[in-house]
Amino acid sequence: MDKNAIRAEIDKIDAQILDLLARRISCAKEIGAMKSKNGEEVYVPGRETLVFQNLADRNGGRIPESALKAIYREIISASISAEKKLLVAYLGPRATFTQQAALKNFGSSVDYRPIPSIPDVFSAVEAGDTDYGVIPIENSTEGAVLHSMDMLAESSLFIVGQVYLKIEHCLLSRGKLDSIRKICSKDQAIGQCRAWLHRHLPNALLEPVDSTATAVQMAAENPEIGAIASAIASESYDVPILESGIQDKKDNQTRFLVVGKKAAPRSDGVKYKTSIVISLSDRPGALSEVLIPFERANVNLTRIESRPNRKKAWDYYFFIDFEGHWEDEKTKAAVSEISRKLPMTKWLGSYPM
Repeated sequence: MDKNAIRAEIDKIDAQILDLLARRISCAKEIGAMKSKNGEEVYVPGRETLVFQNLADRNGGRIPESALKAIYREIISASISAEKKLLVAYLGPRATFTQQAALKNFGSSVDYRPIPSIPDVFSAVEAGDTDYGVIPIENSTEGAVLHSMDMLAESSLFIVGQVYLKIEHCLLSRGKLDSIRKICSKDQAIGQCRAWLHRHLPNALLEPVDSTATAVQMAAENPEIGAIASAIASESYDVPILESGIQDKKDNQTRFLVVGKKAAPRSDGVKYKTSIVISLSDRPGALSEVLIPFERANVNLTRIESRPNRKKAWDYYFFIDFEGHWEDEKTKAAVSEISRKLPMTKWLGSYPM
């Protein structure tokens, strides 16, 4: 078969793919109408997880898994958009790592709104101005994002999804390295590059700002400012990259959460993670009494983080993540036991692992 014949075959296959995509989106519209009639959410993370699992099983290594997932991320995004045009808030401005996480989770067919702060993302979703919000929650190098933890404890929103994003930081500036007097970025980003900054810019002032993209905007206006941000931010704001990969750990990752007004529906065949927040009585052994019921129920805890209660001095919240769904029988048994002993137990959400 010559080259032209192969190209003709590709064109024929493309036409078949296009017809099948149109049929898929037509089915999505029908499902969207049913969901709307029943008051159900259009975005169902568990169902998406099953779609990706089924594709991986059928693929058998014929197509690289990352490529297959990227293709179907956009197909699913278009299908969701056919059901309902979603609006997703993220910590902005544009070209932040949070925007990249939002795109990785929802694809390019939904609409996005950059929001200036994490509390404002929560407010936008709570008020119904946006359907969902995407926020950073923890970094593998620098730990928890405190504003996000505070808002989860105080908000009525639920966690419905999570996204992991590999983070590579770049130093952006219109000036040269030896002319930089101040480094600006999100506090977490500065912390993730602390050793590099100490070696290469020991005399520069470190100034935390609301987001990495805000720092790039500042660097665009002042050549004595260096911004820690992504390569995408460099392109978006036309600020040159002086150094790439300046994060202290090359396997640097940030975990982001998707928050919404309703808890995500459960899907069979999906492994879930659940997040709760509790407050403890001020007495010896209080935390131990919380952990024992989970051990007894054979529930695997994956994260425990303490945070001061902003409403009461010297009182602390404990954020706990564990494997399993809120509706699992063993989860119910453990939570029921601890709830009888605690001043407060709050379910933050269950979402695919």
